[in-house]
Amino acid sequence: MKFTIDKGDFLKVLQRVQGIVEKRNTMPILANVLLEAAGGRVNIMATDLEVFIKDSSKGDISEDGSTTVNARKLFEIVKELPSDRVDLNAGKDDKITIKAGKARFNIMGLPSRDFPVFPSIDESNLKPMESEKFKEMIDKTAFAVSTDETRYNINGFLLEKDISKIRMVATDGHRLALIERPDLKTISGEKEGVLLPRKGVMEIRRLLDEKEGEFHLGITEKSAVMKKDSTVISVRLLEGEFPDYKKVIPKDNEKDVIADRAELLASLKRVSILSSDKIKGVKFNFSPKKLTVSSSSPDIGEATEEIDIEYGEEEIEIAFNARYFIDMLEATDEDKVRISLKDPLSPGIVRPESSEDYTYIIMPMRL
Repeated sequence: MKFTIDKGDFLKVLQRVQGIVEKRNTMPILANVLLEAAGGRVNIMATDLEVFIKDSSKGDISEDGSTTVNARKLFEIVKELPSDRVDLNAGKDDKITIKAGKARFNIMGLPSRDFPVFPSIDESNLKPMESEKFKEMIDKTAFAVSTDETRYNINGFLLEKDISKIRMVATDGHRLALIERPDLKTISGEKEGVLLPRKGVMEIRRLLDEKEGEFHLGITEKSAVMKKDSTVISVRLLEGEFPDYKKVIPKDNEKDVIADRAELLASLKRVSILSSDKIKGVKFNFSPKKLTVSSSSPDIGEATEEIDIEYGEEEIEIAFNARYFIDMLEATDEDKVRISLKDPLSPGIVRPESSEDYTYIIMPMRL
């Protein structure tokens, strides 16, 4: 294999695949990227067996072929090369020579035949979807995904399709975030709901940041596939049953509070400084037209702050994890939020004041 490629184009693609390369080296070849040169393009692929990504860039191909090389080392070498053009040559023994200007590197690769095969994709099943709206769905739920790897069924996002809407749900058992978008085109695939792993979704999110416009998404029996320009990401679906989130959403939280989002966010950030580092517990005392948030730590001290609110019901005091509240308030840009409560021991509901499409459930704490 022998080709010459623009350094900037090569670097951009190599950087794009870095996040997917397997870091733990369960299989040495998973630390590598697959390079294939053919038909005037250099194709680059990486995988950790859960997420597959492939991309390509134009190149001057002198000799077709393929090999694999350590992803991080190749990226670091190309980044520091002194010339705008990069020459790469791989022999039959998978010894790779990289040249640019007066710089020359020789590194050992591994045979491309040992690299995992990219899942076959029927692009006719991929449907267009608006990048900005799908990014919003990820951003408003990602913080609620569980990081407990023993609970694999909530280590990702539930993506559901309806006749007229798409729904994304995430939970860690202490809180739940749900967003519906009736104005998005429905995704293809026979399944009504699938579980997407967090890593795969965040790689899709990162790619959506790079360019504006539509991308294409489709769901198969075992994977979710996303295509944008020359980049294709295939994400293996999680197995298991996502909790029945509909049972978690309270039906009789009738004490409604309207609060200024920015004011509440700033207040919680201040007051939580003196809360316990582990549980970040903050007391919320709701009384007519006034919310008092307070925290205390036996070793440090205590903090209290009052906020004007719209509320006319009886006084209620309830404790929440401030971090959970802050995450949601930072994810939405509405001017005001509605907090719906029942009693001190029941979950609270937080929504933007003017929308029912985004719902956040947060469990109370005992302090």
